[in-house]
Amino acid sequence: MRSIGQIIGDYDNPNSLGSKFRRRRSAPLRRMIEAVYAEKGEVRILDVGGMEYYWDMLGPDYLAQHKVSIDLLNLKDDIRPVKNPEFFRAIEGNGCELPFPDNAYDICHSNSVIEHVGNWHNKLSFARETTRVAPRYFHQTPNFWFPWEPHQSMAFYHWLPAPMQLWIARHHRLGWAKTKAQTVTDGMWAVEHASMLDRTMVDSLFPNAKIIVEYFVGLPKSFVAMRA
Repeated sequence: MRSIGQIIGDYDNPNSLGSKFRRRRSAPLRRMIEAVYAEKGEVRILDVGGMEYYWDMLGPDYLAQHKVSIDLLNLKDDIRPVKNPEFFRAIEGNGCELPFPDNAYDICHSNSVIEHVGNWHNKLSFARETTRVAPRYFHQTPNFWFPWEPHQSMAFYHWLPAPMQLWIARHHRLGWAKTKAQTVTDGMWAVEHASMLDRTMVDSLFPNAKIIVEYFVGLPKSFVAMRA
């Protein structure tokens, strides 16, 4: 039986909440892509920590029409073979230390990645690198003060102290996990998997960005730091 989080985040279902949020979020990204295409006749995107299925929200016809090529950059163990090599290329790299010169791409993109890179020093490095390699960027991250923790699919989980998070991880199946954590080490992976940001942190990391706030039931759910 699937968890609530798996149902909400079922991106294969176009009617899921996750799919609806992505379609709504794609509007300013589409405008950015179209502006680059109008200027250059092609669009090169670096998607840091990205997966190919995410781009289903645009569709192959849109990518072909705007001559979009997307490099999916991930750590070695997270690289997946691409199904559509005419649009995508899987490459190895670290978002905190990108192996590209300044403005090597037209757009740098990430979706719910910066909260996973570790401590504040790493987040600063990620923000510096992902705003350096392209003149335009689009970085989304969930809001710490929204009550639903999207990674572990549990309300208020991220507001609890680490020992309580660990207890929950060892007694309940969280997020996309198939079982509850069997060891303390497994449980601590859930505890340390993400450190989410609030608006002040996002503003500090991306001082030159326009911040788009995404709302759900009147509450700020996530932020997009965008420079178009």
